[in-house]
Amino acid sequence: MSIQWFPGHMAAARKQAAEQMENTDVVIEVLDARLPEASSNPMVEELRKFRNKPCLKVLNKTDLADPVATAAWAAWYDAQTGVTAYPMTTKKPSDVARIPELCKQLAPHRGVPTKPLRIMIMGIPNVGKSTLMNALLKKRVAKVGDEPAVTKAQQKIYLDKFTVLVDTPGMLWPKIAMESDGLMLAASHAVGTNAVIEEEVAEFLGTLLLQRYPQLLAARYGLKTEGMDGFGVIEGVAQRRGFRVRGGDFDYEKASHVFLQDYRQGALGRISLETPVTRAEALEKHRIEMEEKARIAEEKAAKKAEEAARGKRGT
Repeated sequence: MSIQWFPGHMAAARKQAAEQMENTDVVIEVLDARLPEASSNPMVEELRKFRNKPCLKVLNKTDLADPVATAAWAAWYDAQTGVTAYPMTTKKPSDVARIPELCKQLAPHRGVPTKPLRIMIMGIPNVGKSTLMNALLKKRVAKVGDEPAVTKAQQKIYLDKFTVLVDTPGMLWPKIAMESDGLMLAASHAVGTNAVIEEEVAEFLGTLLLQRYPQLLAARYGLKTEGMDGFGVIEGVAQRRGFRVRGGDFDYEKASHVFLQDYRQGALGRISLETPVTRAEALEKHRIEMEEKARIAEEKAAKKAEEAARGKRGT
C-alpha cells in the first residue's frame, strides 16, 4: 500500500510558512522520536535552508521511544550544521522550560525588546506541536486532538516581550517517496485514517517489531514469535484478546486497531521504528529501486522508439 495524504489546507499552510520564514530567527521542527527522519518534512528542510535558518530538532515523545535509538539520533542531528537536537517529552514541564534558552543559543543576536526572538514551530501532524505550544505558554492556545491535522491555521503569540512564537499547521508533503515511511507515519497516527488500511499498517508494524522487539510482543500478547510473520502477530492479538466476528473467524480489523493503539500509547514498551543505521539502509535500498525503475523505463522507451522507427520504414 502506497500511503499519500495531503489535504488542501496543507498546500496553503506551506505557502504561509514560506512567507513567514523570511521573518523567522529559529525554526523548531518537532519530530516523533520513534521515527525522526520519517517524520521530518523535507519541505521544512527546504524552506529553512533556503533562508539559512538554524533549527532546533525537538525529538518529542522520548517516553515512548527506545532510549538507545534516541541517543543515536541526537548525535546524528548534532553533527549537522546549524542544527541542535533536543530529546524531550511535553509531559515534563522541565523539558519544555529549556526550549526558549536553546533557541536563544541558536540566535544570540535576538531576544531583546527591540529585537524579539522570532521562533517558528513546524512539524507533521500529530507529533505534539500544539501540545508543545500550550506547554510553552502555560495555557491552552492551540487545539489538541488525537486525530492528525487538528491545527489548520497559523497563529502568532508572544511568549514574553522578548520572544514571539509562530505555530503552523501540521504539514505532510505531496508525495511520500518511500513506502516504509508512509507505513511508519500511518502506524504512528500522523496520517488520516481515511488514507490507510489498518490491517496492512498493522501487518507492517508486526513484521518490523518481530525483527527488532520480539520480546515486547511476547511479553504483551504471550506470542511465540519464532517463525512468525506480521500477519501472524495480528492473528495472535485476535486470539489472545478473543476478537472474533460472527461465525467464529478472527476479527482482524479489531485486532489491527488494538495492536496499533497499543504501539501508539506505549503499551508495548519503548519502541523506535528507525535508527540512523536502518535509515541509511532504507535510503540505499530506495536508491537502488529507483535506479532499476529508471533503467526499465529507459529500455521500454527505447524499444517503443525502435518499433515506431520500424513501422515508418515499413510504410
